Amino acid sequence: MASPAPPLGADGTRAILHVDMDAFYVSVELRRRPELVGQPVVVGGTDRRGVVAAASYEARRYGVFSAMPSSTARRKCPHAVFLPGDHALYAEVSAQVHEIFHAVTPLVEPLALDEAFLDVTGSLRLFGSAQAIADQIRTRVADELDLVCSVGGGPSKFIAKLASKRAKPRITDRGVEPGAGVVLVSPGRELQFLHPLPVQSLWGVGPATLERLRRFGISTIGDLARLDVDVLVTALGQAQGRHLHELAWALDDRPIEPDREVKSIGHEETFAHDRHTHDELMREAVRLADAVSSRLRATGHGARTISIKLRFTDFVTISRSHSLPSPVTTAKAILDAVEPMLRRIELTRGVRLFGVSVSGFGPPAEQLSLDQLFDSGARPEDAPVSSAQEWEAASETIDAIRGRFGTRSIGPASALSGSGLRLVRPGAQQWGPDRPARDQSDDPDPV
Repeated sequence: MASPAPPLGADGTRAILHVDMDAFYVSVELRRRPELVGQPVVVGGTDRRGVVAAASYEARRYGVFSAMPSSTARRKCPHAVFLPGDHALYAEVSAQVHEIFHAVTPLVEPLALDEAFLDVTGSLRLFGSAQAIADQIRTRVADELDLVCSVGGGPSKFIAKLASKRAKPRITDRGVEPGAGVVLVSPGRELQFLHPLPVQSLWGVGPATLERLRRFGISTIGDLARLDVDVLVTALGQAQGRHLHELAWALDDRPIEPDREVKSIGHEETFAHDRHTHDELMREAVRLADAVSSRLRATGHGARTISIKLRFTDFVTISRSHSLPSPVTTAKAILDAVEPMLRRIELTRGVRLFGVSVSGFGPPAEQLSLDQLFDSGARPEDAPVSSAQEWEAASETIDAIRGRFGTRSIGPASALSGSGLRLVRPGAQQWGPDRPARDQSDDPDPV
C-alpha cells in the first residue's frame, strides 16, 4: 500500500502556489454582460488587424485562442460575440485579486494581470495547509469578485504552474467540463506528475524545438529525462539543452520575486491602415513619446536608452536603439533620439505597427528649476535658461494639469482629431485596433 503523500511545505520543502484566473478578460466582461454567459465570447482587438486577448471556453471549442488574429477567430467562430478589450477595467479588477493574494502571504510575484506565484510556506502555521489556502483564495475570488480561478501547487514555480493548468476547465466533445479547481503536487511526487506530460509542456519547447526532439523519438517529458544530457546539448545547444534536462527532472529552485524591477517603459500601436512616410510616423511618435515620458517621470527616474520598433506590412519586425550620455525624462528628448533612427529606415512597403520604449533607468540629469535660476536676483530675461530646462519645466506643468483635470485635459497638438485628443492609454492598443462602434459586423476582412 502506497504511503500517503507528504503535504506541501513538509520537511523543509517550499509550498508554492500558482493562481491563474479562468478566461479573465472574458469573465470580467461577463459580469457586466451576464446575458452572454454560456455563449462563445471573444475579447481583444476587433479590427481586422486586432488579436484575441481572451476567449471563453465556449469559443475555445471552435479553436479560438489568445494571440490569434481576430480575423482568423471570426472565420473559426463566426457566431461569436466580439468585444473590445478594456485594459483599465482589467487592471482595476486585477488589483482587487492581488489584494486577496496579499491577504495570505506577502510573497506574491505577479506574472500578468491574471496570474501570479505565491510562496505560502510561511503562511501554513496561520492558515493551515496549502489546500486550505488554495480553497480560501478561490472562495474569496468567487464571493467577492464573482470570478473563478484555478490553483496549482508544488515545491517549485515550474511544478505549480503546470499543476494550475491541470486544474482548469477542460474542453471536450461533450462541451466544457469543470476542472478540479485545485491541483497540488506533493514533494517527492514531482516526477510521477511530470513525466507523463507531453514534452511541449516544458518552458522553452516551441514548434522548432519540438520537431528536433521528435527526431529522437521524444514525446513525453519522461522520454526527455531519460535522454543523456550530452545528446540534448548537442541537439539544442548548451544553454537550452541543460535547461530542459533540469526541468525534466523537476530541478527549479527559483525564488518568488515580489518586487520585480521594471526594466523598460513603452507603448506600441497597430494601425488600422499602414503608414508609409516618416512624417506620418513622427506624428505617431509624438503621441507615443508623450505617453512614455509621462509614465517615466511618474517613476522618478530618467532613461538613457531610447528604442523604436517597427512591424512592416509583410510582418517583418525590426528594432533600433540609441543610448544617450545621461538619463532624460521629457518627450522632446525622447523624440530627438527617435527621429534620426526613424529617418534612416525605408518605409515604402508600409508600417503596420510602431512602438517607442525607454530603458536603462537612472536618476535624471539634475536641472535647475526656473525658480532656482531667478533666486539669484537675475531678471527672467537675463537668466540662462536652456531648451532642456524649458522642456523640463513644461513637462512638470503638463503633469500637474493632468493630475488635476485628467489625462485628456492636455496633449500634443498633433494628437488632436475631430473627436478630441487621441492620447495613448496603457494597454489600449495591447490587442491591436478596434473597429468603430458603427462597424462591429462580422464581415471577414482580410488581414
